Amino acid sequence: MQQIRVGMVGYKFMGKAHSHAYRDIPMFFPGVVQPVMQAICGRDADGVSQAAKQFGWQDYVTDWKELIGRDDIDLIDINAPSDMHKEIALAAAKAGKHLLCEKPLALTLQDSREMLAAAEAAGVKHMVGFNYRFAPAVQLARKLIQEGRLGQIYHFRGWFLQDWIIDPEFPLVWRLQKDIAGSGSHGDLGAHIIDLAHFLVGDIEEVIGMSETFIKERPLPGSMSGLSAKGNQSDEKGPVTVDDATLFLAKFANGALGSFEATRFAAGHRCTNSFEINGSKGSLKFDFERMNELQVYFTEDDEDVQGFRRVLATDPAHAYAEAWWPPGHTIGFEHTFIHETVELLQAIREDRQPVPNFADGVKCQQVLEAVDLSIAERRWVRTEEL
Repeated sequence: MQQIRVGMVGYKFMGKAHSHAYRDIPMFFPGVVQPVMQAICGRDADGVSQAAKQFGWQDYVTDWKELIGRDDIDLIDINAPSDMHKEIALAAAKAGKHLLCEKPLALTLQDSREMLAAAEAAGVKHMVGFNYRFAPAVQLARKLIQEGRLGQIYHFRGWFLQDWIIDPEFPLVWRLQKDIAGSGSHGDLGAHIIDLAHFLVGDIEEVIGMSETFIKERPLPGSMSGLSAKGNQSDEKGPVTVDDATLFLAKFANGALGSFEATRFAAGHRCTNSFEINGSKGSLKFDFERMNELQVYFTEDDEDVQGFRRVLATDPAHAYAEAWWPPGHTIGFEHTFIHETVELLQAIREDRQPVPNFADGVKCQQVLEAVDLSIAERRWVRTEEL
């Protein structure tokens, strides 16, 4: 069985999720190319050495350039903060390494286009980390739409709601700094909704949006990890330079209408990543907090039994489900990363580009920036303008 030797940059929230995927694949997907957890990279020697031991990596380094230069690495997995994506990806592509990069692909559309061009020029496989595509219920939604069972699509409405920074005393973590993160809820949460809309409905043609930063300043952080942080025991504060919430309307190329909402200020919502799609023959509803379920409605049902039905997407008939547990035994957040990585490894074996790849990351970035331009100029913006 062919193996792919992985070098990963980053070891916190996404680093743990990706590491878990590499570790589980040999047990549950023995038929794909097998990942070898060769080396992990992080700037803090103590932190990355502990992560290497805890997550199961064979080695660790503190310089990503050293990682890329190694002959025993085939794939570079980038889940460092967003401001590092471009530089690492360009160097890795030049070195002939396959690429898995977390979203958003880059800080800017221009940077993302450069990353795509470099990967294409190098002839390497490239994937962007839109993991929510890989929930079996989302795969079912796409199947129903592709088969025409919802008819003509009229509406997509998506929302990604969180509340983890609603406390004004929550520290100024890197995700709240534009020079590192690129944007706030828009690029972090909104990117996922945009990608799901592209995956399920099609290309977005025109947008108009608005955004707000509710808390303008926050205490400087003393330490941070994933979505948690502690203050630095002083009264010093720094400016929040990203959006706390962004909403926009969209027109799709196929004539459908869309509405999108991303916020970190929705009290009571931990990770409400949801969408509803309405078509001429039926509707779909999905909420990631109930990720194994898809709500389905068909207009052709007899009138006396019409209504939304709950489909539990855990039977072998559903994507990836055959690898897991008996019907009705659910899976979780971490499995989306496993399925995502299976797609990458299968693509390497079959000598094709995985989906979603850097081209999908560029398309998402184009919509993100079109919304930003719309907000700045207070007008509808066509994505082709960018």
